[in-house]
Amino acid sequence: MTAPLPIPWPPTTARKKRWLIGVSGGLDSMALMHMLKEAGFRDIIVCHLDHCLRGRESAADALFVKRAAEKLGFSVETAKTDLRKRMVESGESLETAGRNARHQMFSSVAKNKRCKRLFLSHHLDDQAETVLWNLMRGSHGCRGMQEISELVMDGVRIEVHRPLLGVRKSDLRTWMEERKLKWREDKSNLVNDVARNRIRNEALPLLTEIAKRDVSPLLARAAQSDSVQREVMDWALTKAELLDPQGRLHLGALRELPVALRLNALADFLKSNGIPSISSALLENCAAMINLASPACVNLPGGRRLRRRAGRFFVDGA
Repeated sequence: MTAPLPIPWPPTTARKKRWLIGVSGGLDSMALMHMLKEAGFRDIIVCHLDHCLRGRESAADALFVKRAAEKLGFSVETAKTDLRKRMVESGESLETAGRNARHQMFSSVAKNKRCKRLFLSHHLDDQAETVLWNLMRGSHGCRGMQEISELVMDGVRIEVHRPLLGVRKSDLRTWMEERKLKWREDKSNLVNDVARNRIRNEALPLLTEIAKRDVSPLLARAAQSDSVQREVMDWALTKAELLDPQGRLHLGALRELPVALRLNALADFLKSNGIPSISSALLENCAAMINLASPACVNLPGGRRLRRRAGRFFVDGA
């Protein structure tokens, strides 16, 4: 007897709606795709982006995903991008370039298919990596991924759902193996040439050895605590009238906030304008613009800028 679905699903009304799902062909996304089918979802559009990093293996991944999705009766949207070329042209890291390319594909499909709901297959172990990475790069607090969040890209807003955040990768593997379902292994995940791979393959096992206990659930729990604090801050920010009718940030209202809330308000403002990779250092530079003697412009990721003019903050650029 195979194990049941390891997560609770939305009510039947949600299952009747159209959804997007990002599927790479790996264990996590293939498991989620099959779970959606088993849970009764029907109108699913599978999105697969070929990053053109592994030659024939990348092409084989795309074909594998297409065949598996069509066998389940799901629609498929595929695209290709030369990720290394993008890295050279944009100056983005491999991880950032890949994430932004995927987000651009999601926004394009969401617009063309009139669907603003997206499933992603991040799980508990991904959450632990994210928390540790954010702590290492100086991001604000023990910030992790949210089960429900918003993605803004190219003017398109997408509601993102991560139903597997509380599930271990090992449990997903067991679930797939019991059903004799297949997936593709990306061998590049085993090569410690990028930070996230080293966190997964070296740092977390070492921390587990030092602590003499599995640290991934502890890090994921820290993200939950941070999320609770975040809810309190969000509530506080709703009491402040920060934006004008044009969506610009009031400098005076921002100045009245406590420092912690000020940084959160700036982070929210940047995210709402589609700015990725928001570090603590970037937030501090933006907050410094409150001082009128400081420069009236800060460079942002993606070639954009935060500007100060006439008592307002706004984002411009590409």
